[in-house]
Order: sequence, then C-alpha cells, then structure tokens
Amino acid sequence: MSTGTSLGAPAPPAAPSEAFDAASGAAEAAVALPPRAERAARAEAVADRLRTAAVEAVAVTWVDNAGIARVKAVPLAGLRHAAEWGVGAAPCFDVFLADDGITTSPLIGGPVGDLRLYPDLDRVVPLAAQPGWAWAPGERYTQDGTPHPGCQRLFARRAEAAAASRGLSLKAGIEVEWVAALDGPPEEPPRYPTHGPAYGMHRLTDLSDYLRDVLRALGEQGLTVLQIHPEYSPGQFEVSVAPEGPVAAADTSVLIRHTIRAVSARYGLRVSFAPVVEVDGVGNGGHLHLSLWREGRNLGHGGPGPHGLTAEAEGFLTGVLGELPALLALGCSSPAGYLRLVPQHWSGAFHCWGLENREAALRLVTGTTGERASAANAEVKCFDASANPYLAVGGVIAAGLAGLAEGRRLPPEFTGDPAAAEPGAVPRLPTRPAEALAAYEASPVLREALGEPLFQAVASVRRAEAQQYEAAGAEELVAATRWRY
Repeated sequence: MSTGTSLGAPAPPAAPSEAFDAASGAAEAAVALPPRAERAARAEAVADRLRTAAVEAVAVTWVDNAGIARVKAVPLAGLRHAAEWGVGAAPCFDVFLADDGITTSPLIGGPVGDLRLYPDLDRVVPLAAQPGWAWAPGERYTQDGTPHPGCQRLFARRAEAAAASRGLSLKAGIEVEWVAALDGPPEEPPRYPTHGPAYGMHRLTDLSDYLRDVLRALGEQGLTVLQIHPEYSPGQFEVSVAPEGPVAAADTSVLIRHTIRAVSARYGLRVSFAPVVEVDGVGNGGHLHLSLWREGRNLGHGGPGPHGLTAEAEGFLTGVLGELPALLALGCSSPAGYLRLVPQHWSGAFHCWGLENREAALRLVTGTTGERASAANAEVKCFDASANPYLAVGGVIAAGLAGLAEGRRLPPEFTGDPAAAEPGAVPRLPTRPAEALAAYEASPVLREALGEPLFQAVASVRRAEAQQYEAAGAEELVAATRWRY
C-alpha cells in the first residue's frame, strides 16, 4: 500500500477578495470594443490576407454554459460588417442545455432581446482541414456596445486582466483527449477503427495517416504540437500544444477540437470529446496546466515553499485547491463527467494535492532537472472535456488570485494513492452534479468574479441538466451525451 502525509481537511474556500474589484478599471478597459473605424480597417486587412488563402467564409464561434461550441458564419465579403456591427445572437443561448433544450435564468435568457457577436480579428485563422473556411472566436456585446455580462470569453479576459493588474501573467495549456469511432448511427454503441492496446504503437500504426493529417492541420494553423499519442481507452488519443496565455489557451482548445473533428470526417470517423464514451471507461479529460509568472520569472520554481514554490505561487494554488469543489461546476460541465471522476482512473477524484500525483485533483509538476525554471507548472486534473474552457480558466484564475491575496499556504501534501489511504483520510471531490452545484452556489469568490448574470446562468444550466438526468442510469446518461461533445 502506498503511504503519504496525512492531508487533513482541505483549506476552506477563500472569502471574496478585492482582486477583481481593484482591477475593475483595467479589466473593463481590456474588454471594451475598439473604435468602429479601427475594427473596420483591421477587418479589411484580415480579409485581404484570407483572400490569398482562398478563404470564402469565416466561422465565428462561442462556447455556451453547457460546454457546446455554437457558431454563426459570414461570407468573407461580410467580415468587415461583422467587425463593425457584430452578428446577431439571441441571449437565450446562455441557457441552452447540451441536448439543445432551453432552461431559464433570473437575469439572462428568454425570447426577448438581442446581442451582437464580434469576431476576434487577432485570432482569425484559415482552417487547414476545411478548405475555403476560416475560424475566429467570438465575443458578445449588447446592442449599445457594452460587454455582455454573460459572455464567457470576456469573463476569461477580465480574469487575465485582473492578474495583469497585479503584475502577474499566466501560461496555460489544456490537454485535448478524444475518441475516434467508425461513423454510424448515433444511437448505436461506438465501433473503433483500431483495437490496439492502450498507449500502443499498434494504434499509431493503424491510424498513422489520420494522425499525421491531424498534426499537419494543427501545424498549418500556427499551433506548436508538443506530443500526440494513443491514450488508455479504445480508440482514444491525446494531443498537447505549447502553453499560451489563458484566453489564448482556451481559444486553442476550441480550435483543436474543430480541427480534429474536420480531419476525422475526411476519414469517415466520428469523434467524441465527451467525458465518458463507454460506461466504466476512463473517459476524456480536459486537464488544465498553468504556471504563474512575474517579470519573466516562473513563480513555481526557486522559492522557499513546497517543491520550490514561491509564496505567491503557493497562495495562488491554495486558492485553487480550496475552490475545487465549486470549480467543478465550471470544469466538469456534464452530469456524465461524474462517471469519469472516480478513484484509480487518474481523473483527480480526490480533494488533495501532490507532486506528480495523478490521483490528486491538483498535481504539481516541477519538470526535469535543468528546465524547471521554465517547465514547472500545476495541473488541474479533475476537469473534463465537457467544460467551457473560458469558464474553466477564468474560474481558476479568480480562485487563485483570491488565495494569493490572502497569502494562504497549502495543506500537507498527499504522496501516495488516495484510494489506498484509510477511509475518510482524503476527502473526495463532489461525486454528483448536485454536490458540485451546491459548492458553486456557496462560493463568494466565483460569484464575485463571474458577476451575478453569468453566475446565475451557469447555475441554471447545471441545475436543469442535473434534474434532467437525475433518474438516468449510467448507460442512458452516457448514450445521451456521447456525441454531444
């Protein structure tokens, strides 16, 4: 049996901090629309570049509170108008469920009103696997040009600006796992194009052309792939890319999924990013790696704290650890995710932290000797691929800044397998959607950071989906969500 230091009770969630209040001016400036003339000129320049790449249309996406990417597309000739005036998008999208049902929220949603969806022109990229198309992440504003309080990407940008106002920056990356299956009726169980062993070269050989084209498409779109490999479950693979700023990392995770889906379609494959594809399988994680930096120095290395953490990095990670039960409402969107979040699946089901501990919800990674100053980071393992990545990164930043502001310290590290510890020695994270929702609704940190409209909209979607599948068995739940992500 593995042994480890007794964890004790995790630190309580942080109280509301002034991190977001103190940065409100900088944060609001960061999400303000540039002048219309500037947007028009920028759009013309982008359109000229896209024309040379034979692009004919631009898909502008946003990710809703259920974790589903939604889209509006414009012909290339209409990009300038979209940049100047936005594209119509109804507020009800904030209360869409994963199955396209619609719930209600106290402050957002309903049939009345309209928003404007604006493409981020700095992130427009031709899609290598969809000739003639380009992609851009979108942000939503009201008709008078003020930021929509329910826009998830704007929330992530405000969180990033709040960190910057304290002289801090973050590098982040989201691992993308997916299951490739032979195309067929969605109601049937998946059939796989390879039956090679987990992590086996057998799988890579079977699908070498397919995986090569995934790599090629990602590279043509300007992404730096660090590795790609078969994963544990049947037909499962994973790709990871170089770290970026938090909002950019969230954008990239969306772009990677679009790209994998497009390449897969060319090979007659159906793709699932769902947290669970088959009952009792390990499922698809959406692990978030991040590191905290100040003036070019990685604060996760060279400090006096555990494993070289500086006081700032330790405070930040303590805030994240304390808020993890509530953060599950952002990082584990689907009720099916709780079928994945179980012991001894490397899913981070236990509310603890540890150095290179893949069973801990918060895994500390120091990196290899010689590169630790650049490589040291932390991994939030309990998030899955149903999460809205903008909510996930924004929520983690908010929790971290709250812990940092209070100068908090980590509880004792757990160094063994939490599942092998004495019963109750290491607490589990919430095991049901309702438990995570209760922790979320009790979190003043997330309420303050998200703002009441977005906070309530997320809660409404989580509550509706928890009730929707409350009586469903595991097989029914997995079948209902398998192809929605």
